[in-house]
Amino acid sequence: MLGSVGLIALVLASIGVYGVMTYSVTERTHEIGVRVALGAQQGDVLRLVLRHGILMTGIGLLIGLPLSVGLSHLLAELIYGVSSVDFATFGGVTVLMCAITLLACYVPARRAARVDPPVALRYE
Repeated sequence: MLGSVGLIALVLASIGVYGVMTYSVTERTHEIGVRVALGAQQGDVLRLVLRHGILMTGIGLLIGLPLSVGLSHLLAELIYGVSSVDFATFGGVTVLMCAITLLACYVPARRAARVDPPVALRYE
């Protein structure tokens, strides 16, 4: 049961990251159009969007990991047989969230990299 709840949370987190990144790219269409018009390559725009997504995930992990370690101590006291800190689980979740973030950011990043400068400059 905990595994299915965890899977649902993982799906919701990936949908959330995808939605935020899509919104962010949509809001920055004009800026990206200016960058492309001034000579930015597709790789530059792709790196810009992916860097933004990884930065957001890093901030979330920096906030979430200490909180989850603290709450796991509470959980270990309430449920018999649960260890307080399992570094393999925390490391696996961190790697998994980074991979999901890269996948969720890749689609909006590709869309931003292929933006047409004249259309983007007229975008409101």
